[in-house]
Amino acid sequence: MDEWQFIKSIQPSYYRQSTLIKGVSDDAAVFRPTDKDVVTAVDTMVEGVHFSRKTMEPYHIGYRVLAANLSDLAAMASTPAFYLVSIVIPEGWSELELKELYSGMQDLASFYKMDLIGGDTVSGSELSISVTVIGYVEKEKARYRSQAEPGDIVFATGTLGDSRAGLEVLLNGLSKEVASEEFFIERHRTPDPRVSFALALDKIPRTALNDISDGVANEANEIAEASCVDVHLDMDKLPFTSAMKELFPDTYKEWMLSGGEDFELVGAVEKSWWPTVQQIAEKTGVKVSKIGSVQTMERKEPCVYLHEDGKKKVLTKSGYTHLKKKGE
Repeated sequence: MDEWQFIKSIQPSYYRQSTLIKGVSDDAAVFRPTDKDVVTAVDTMVEGVHFSRKTMEPYHIGYRVLAANLSDLAAMASTPAFYLVSIVIPEGWSELELKELYSGMQDLASFYKMDLIGGDTVSGSELSISVTVIGYVEKEKARYRSQAEPGDIVFATGTLGDSRAGLEVLLNGLSKEVASEEFFIERHRTPDPRVSFALALDKIPRTALNDISDGVANEANEIAEASCVDVHLDMDKLPFTSAMKELFPDTYKEWMLSGGEDFELVGAVEKSWWPTVQQIAEKTGVKVSKIGSVQTMERKEPCVYLHEDGKKKVLTKSGYTHLKKKGE
């Protein structure tokens, strides 16, 4: 089918958001902002860089690219509303495969009552997908990396390193514990953005949040830099799945720190509000762990320190960097 037939085939038959005036089928979409602030984010995934057909079915590619964007909205405590998809389609992709890709996005979008309101399709040499998401947040309620203060508790949701473990299983296979392997594969292919948990933090006056897309080492440094504080992490308190240690004893710690693509949240909150965070986690069915603290800067520049076996070392940004040069 040609571009117009394809667009027509993925055009929603109805819309969920009452603020939408005009969706797909015109030159641009129109929505009428409410009395809330508008939050937007965009992520691009390229075949051979962010995913491979060896490890991902079309459905999973679509699901994960939208999940990555939803994790960004979660870090801002924003309610998802709309998404737009621009896709570069190479030769060899069938109509059925493309529909499966969009089906992955649509299934996740329907759970959050999001509407597809536009995008673009062009042909090219490799598959590339850019998804833009739009959400709403109550005025003065958006969460920023710059909101951490000395004395805060540092916490993380879920378990860390699972996605990287899932990638390892998909690439090399293990055949040791089928149940564990399937768990890690699912965590890699269909991550669960922590939107509900983040939205439920609305009663807490100040919370710094960052989504763990490139590894907690990277994200903790971003919070430290934005807030002009030091972040101290306790290696023994970082949450992980026990099966990961059993299957990958030599690399599980590295993956916890910088494996990336877990799409969990790392945050900082005042000590007095920590019990509330724990209650919210229990209510929303999310595991939350205290992993460290925020302290006043020891040096002239913000820093992240990792404590392990009675020793303290500087933890630099070690997650995935998209523009890293060869040899770095």
